[in-house]
Amino acid sequence: MLTSSFIFLPGVGPVTERRWWQEGTLNWTQFLAQPAIPGLSTARKRWYDDELRTAQSSAEQGRLDQLAARFPRREHWRLYGTCRSRAGYLDIETTGASPQEGEVTVVGLHHHGHTLSLVRGETLTAERLQAELDHCDLLVTFFGSRFDIPYLCAKFPGLRLPPWHFDLCFAARRLALQGGLKHIEQTLGIERSKSIRGLDGWDAVRLWAQWGDGDVAARDRLLAYNRADTEHLVLLADRFAEDLMNQLGPSLIALSSFHPTETR
Repeated sequence: MLTSSFIFLPGVGPVTERRWWQEGTLNWTQFLAQPAIPGLSTARKRWYDDELRTAQSSAEQGRLDQLAARFPRREHWRLYGTCRSRAGYLDIETTGASPQEGEVTVVGLHHHGHTLSLVRGETLTAERLQAELDHCDLLVTFFGSRFDIPYLCAKFPGLRLPPWHFDLCFAARRLALQGGLKHIEQTLGIERSKSIRGLDGWDAVRLWAQWGDGDVAARDRLLAYNRADTEHLVLLADRFAEDLMNQLGPSLIALSSFHPTETR
């Protein structure tokens, strides 16, 4: 989807991008191969050609951070297919208070096929968290742009985040899926183990407090809950990225614009 995107070009929005797709220009290579694009002056076509060649070079060399700032944040999902292997799926638990008064208790981070649980007072340090995030080009969260990321940045000043962020909460809304993470999981048939089924964020706060009072079983249950939250982001991201591609990408437009010649 990345190389089918034109909305990062100056003056190009979703309407223009969609029109180009409908006219058969489905990716950067096809755009560059055409001597002219309807509606574009020769000078602007040359300008866009230069921009696309620079974008191609950045993508080929893995310098995706240079493109991130040019994409609207709600369109960061377009990079998911390109850098899924370097995506980090993140979910945090807290003490339930605001960042000014509360603390991060657990950071769950899944990347490169493994899930890591960083726990306050044990393995959760600014240095360790930064080291793990440095392995990721894209961050996947559920409502993380409004909660997880601001909370982490408040507690760990100077934290450097991956340049791309796929927030599944807002992707769900675009796909007409309502409710929170647990409700959407149920809607899509994603099951949780019996030991953590029905738990929510406030239960995570309670389990942390119980663990602080010496309940070792509460620790295990809290970490299992956070692990499920984190790992299920993988399933949702895969599903949402495919659905967004099918509903908003160029493939469906190209198919709907194709009218085979009738034979008798």
